[in-house]
Amino acid sequence: MFAISAFGVAACGDDDEAADTGGATTTATTGEAAGGELTIYSSLPLQGASRPQTTAMVNGIRLALKEADNKAGNFTIKYQSLDDSTAQAGSWTPEATSQNARRAAQDENVGAYIGEFNSGASAVSIPILSEAKVPQISPANTAVGLTSDEPGAEKGEPEKYYPTGFRNYVRIVPKDTIQGSALATVMKEDGCTKVAMANDREVYGAGLSRNIEMSAEDQDLRILFNDGIDPKAANYRSLASRAKSQGADCFVYSGITANNAVQLFKDFEAALPNAKLYGPDGVAESGFADPKEGGVPASVGEKIKVTVATLDPASYPPEGRQFFEQFEQEYGEPNPDPYAIYGYEAMRLALDAIERSQTGEKEDVVKALFATEERSSVLGTYSIDDNGDTTLTDYGVYSIDGGELEFEKTVKAAT
Repeated sequence: MFAISAFGVAACGDDDEAADTGGATTTATTGEAAGGELTIYSSLPLQGASRPQTTAMVNGIRLALKEADNKAGNFTIKYQSLDDSTAQAGSWTPEATSQNARRAAQDENVGAYIGEFNSGASAVSIPILSEAKVPQISPANTAVGLTSDEPGAEKGEPEKYYPTGFRNYVRIVPKDTIQGSALATVMKEDGCTKVAMANDREVYGAGLSRNIEMSAEDQDLRILFNDGIDPKAANYRSLASRAKSQGADCFVYSGITANNAVQLFKDFEAALPNAKLYGPDGVAESGFADPKEGGVPASVGEKIKVTVATLDPASYPPEGRQFFEQFEQEYGEPNPDPYAIYGYEAMRLALDAIERSQTGEKEDVVKALFATEERSSVLGTYSIDDNGDTTLTDYGVYSIDGGELEFEKTVKAAT
């Protein structure tokens, strides 16, 4: 199995780096001879439980830009890493996210915006960036309603995120109709018969839980209940006791680490010591997996499987395998966090779209993003559909061993 370590990557991306990643100063001109400086922003939670993941993601972004010699066609590209989290919250906040989006929207030389990491944060930034017609690429969002009204979306989605009707947002990670199917498939394969489920009530967690429910129904897998939790609760013993009384043999959480996931899994493991435990990519990080980082105890972690849209290096095409070699050479980390490769590809796609646009104008870059077809990348060959979704569908299944995520297998979920 492939062990994924979230440690050893160089810390970067804080505000004090603005001196060497500052904003653009030259306005692009129109036509094939266009040139000048453009700034690509990223907005990611660089504090709290997600920091190891997002630090690796920023390193992937930087690596892609370095390999391109800071160029996209005739344009010189500057990169600015922004933080959408606060130390007090320990995760993304609407205020920080809004501030980041407005900063990019007000930059007349913005080339693209990579973000957000959390789907709930994108629900905040997309309307701001859409109104300003800023090209936005998410390397991590999976909530269905950000791009379509397919099952799992809430009423009014996705239209409410695009106040002027301008679609500016694409993502390179498969959406939750696919992850929900992957989780249901894994639980079915593992022999689950009665599944208790909890979600964190955020855009991502609530939406994914509905996708899990629907996929479970299609596979004749019984979901006993799907309860939204209070992330600030002291414990979840009563909910775990309810699952025990109903005969649950499996538990799945739909949400992110920062919303008290560690306590939730500890309480369910205590109440259901023989149950199998599952989580999504929202907990696929050291802040959840590693006891040294405040994660679940090893005795709990060994019972957990998580799904995340990354595979082991051997499963990637030659470009992907080369990425891992290059990442190790640059940062001394042979097994980066699963989402490092998505940061890398998000920047590569942004550079490619700017070059294909020829003008560097925001609307032309957006058009180029949506025109992405059969792109050969480190993730494999993919296209971007009319909704802004990737055509990639594979999810990896990981177990936890010694505080690290270890790749077990690939799940090819139905769309």
